[in-house]
Amino acid sequence: MHVMNIIPAQNLACPIDNIELLKEQHCYRCANGHSFDIAKQGYVNLLPVQHKKSKKPGDSKAMVQARTRFLNAGFYQPIADHLSQIIFQKLDNNKDHYIFDAGCGEGYYLEQVINAAQAVNSKSCLSVIGMDISKPAILAASKRDKQASWIVGSNSQPPLLDNSIDLIFCIFGFHSFEGFSHILKPGAKLILVEPGEKHLQELREIIYAKPPGEKLDSKSNEVNDYTLIDLQTLEFKINLTNNSQILDLLSMTPHLFRANSEGKSCIENMNSLELTTDIIFKIFEYKQANNQP
Repeated sequence: MHVMNIIPAQNLACPIDNIELLKEQHCYRCANGHSFDIAKQGYVNLLPVQHKKSKKPGDSKAMVQARTRFLNAGFYQPIADHLSQIIFQKLDNNKDHYIFDAGCGEGYYLEQVINAAQAVNSKSCLSVIGMDISKPAILAASKRDKQASWIVGSNSQPPLLDNSIDLIFCIFGFHSFEGFSHILKPGAKLILVEPGEKHLQELREIIYAKPPGEKLDSKSNEVNDYTLIDLQTLEFKINLTNNSQILDLLSMTPHLFRANSEGKSCIENMNSLELTTDIIFKIFEYKQANNQP
């Protein structure tokens, strides 16, 4: 059996002038002389100051640590398994591919995809790139897996060469159809993983006076230059058996900032919680934009 060969990314682009970045010993440099140091952990920061909306954008170190503990415990393993199944169904396993995790967080899902690739019988090469706007997240990701290429950057302006990506997945993240359009090849796939209406409904009933339903992004079903080719759902139960697990889950979701004080106080005293996990996988095919050559 031949397994997929994981190779470093060779399609990084300068975030200032959008031309190819070439790897030197300790940095990436473009033809115009812009240089970006490679951190000792192996990642590269391609988020210029002028592209930041705050001094420390994205998830904090504490949020990253909470998410790492929760995901490492395996609660969301079915999501990772289903994602990997979709990816290797949609790709031609006899061709080389570039996969991009847009908003990769601490790298859990991309690591799971890499692990799944090792079980695919193929002589092809696979380049996997994980990007997040949070530097603490990328720092954690770069420690998790050394085969992926990790970069700090923004989904609205991903620092990758035009028409160089075969598949993007974005999990519970802030996707940018416009930003993705520049880097996707015609016919490439985009997988959006979003919460369904019942996702974590038991948690929401506790922390809100009037629990809101998850806001489904119906607009993302019809987008210029993208065709929705498949929609899959996944629902399962998880059982949290101690307070630390419950607080980690709360800390890694937007509910941490939206919950009322009474709800937070209640959560702080809970030691078990059964939750519904309701996930939607939207698979799009990218069409060549009319205004691109």
